[in-house]
Amino acid sequence: MPTPFLSAKIDHFIFSRNFCQTLLISGLVLYVTLTSFYPLQNLDLILKWAPPSASSSSSSFTSRQILHSEPTNLNHVAFGLLGSIKMWPHRRAYLEAWWRPNKTRGYVYLDQAPPPEFLPWPATAPPYRIVDDLSKLFQETKPRYELMPRMVHGILELFREEHENVRWVVMGDDDSVFFVDNIVDVLAEYDHTKYFYLGWHSESVISNFWFSFQQAFGGGGIVLSYPLARALANDMDSCLLRYVQLSSADLITMACIADVGVNLTPHKGIHQVDLHGDFSGFLSAHPKVPLMTFHHFDAMDPIFPGKDRFESTRHLMKAADADQSRLLQQSICYHRRNRWSFSISWGYSANIYENILPRSYLQTPIETFTPWANGPERPFYMFDTRLPSDNPCEAAHVFFFDSVQESDVGDKFVTRYFRARRRGFGVCPVGGNHSAESITEIKVFSPAKKRLQIDRCECCDVVRVDESKAEINYRECKIDEIIA
Repeated sequence: MPTPFLSAKIDHFIFSRNFCQTLLISGLVLYVTLTSFYPLQNLDLILKWAPPSASSSSSSFTSRQILHSEPTNLNHVAFGLLGSIKMWPHRRAYLEAWWRPNKTRGYVYLDQAPPPEFLPWPATAPPYRIVDDLSKLFQETKPRYELMPRMVHGILELFREEHENVRWVVMGDDDSVFFVDNIVDVLAEYDHTKYFYLGWHSESVISNFWFSFQQAFGGGGIVLSYPLARALANDMDSCLLRYVQLSSADLITMACIADVGVNLTPHKGIHQVDLHGDFSGFLSAHPKVPLMTFHHFDAMDPIFPGKDRFESTRHLMKAADADQSRLLQQSICYHRRNRWSFSISWGYSANIYENILPRSYLQTPIETFTPWANGPERPFYMFDTRLPSDNPCEAAHVFFFDSVQESDVGDKFVTRYFRARRRGFGVCPVGGNHSAESITEIKVFSPAKKRLQIDRCECCDVVRVDESKAEINYRECKIDEIIA
């Protein structure tokens, strides 16, 4: 027979168990009731009107429910693109290359109404809006540069029209190219209910020195989570007056965001492209992150030989439309018999080196370009480079992307790369004098399934080399596989 003390313990245990069961059942009933009246697509509206403590807590039910039950998609992203009537005929082609009518949401903000010859406005481009007149705001204090506050004010103007179910606001220029599938995949990794300010710095040291090493350069794209965009919109006029004498829109934006208490979250896939000339050396060794944006297409040479800038943009988008997850992702493999190294920048270029070269060397961009403005001395760039070489054991045979299609079996993409020009440096004497000069085409087989995690490069095998062609097959690297 149990003692009185033990009986009390048993009664307490039974009561606690029954109470927990009742609480669990009540919680499930409440959850079903709430989700019946408030479907997941309305949770953003609930969050909007929730008190700050609820929206900022990392343990809030609403935040976790959105993140885990409804993944971020393209409809959650609003684009604000800054343009002008003067440049519209020239920049239109860049916008139309990536804009998806009836799928992407946002506007191009113009300095004045389009003249009759630009109407009707093309359905293939973002709809336009005319920017707000800020003259009354600056009646007493004139801005250092009149254009700069207008560009920052675009955040408020976009937020004003696009807030229903928006999780992210992306601001950029009308000569930028956006890779929206990658943008969605990257942003899905972040909690949009928190304050986030994503971007990247300039590629040129001097540009960061002139402005700031801590700011996102807006031509390449400034990405704001919805709560941060809302905070900026609410304080926009006051902030513009506080920083009216700053020299750039990006610097004003950074200062306004700093006043909210937020710092830059950098992402290497956002490209300001403060470079001139031949950009191929950088694109052939892109950082191992998803490509999100490119800016300043007008400032560099066309990225494909024999095509102008607009044609090059559309050509790159052919590969992007097939598989953005691999676009410009570098894979390196070796043909041991000939002692050749292959470096593939998927959807852009393929290089053959007549020598077995370390991956760390091949992953360093070739300095085919020049900086935005020369500083007094090196370093010119915010990344490592290697100089072009006429050594036949170090100089690449260069091939460029030509086409992409599904393979006959349907589970792979086949990309073809054709020789750009003869190298003309002779044969590398190391390892048997095997010249790659006769190779005119490289065919690459890659999985049709997109890569969800880019924690390491894909591996590849050279499966065929004959007198004029080479074939390469992509695969996931084996665990602990060392390729050297």
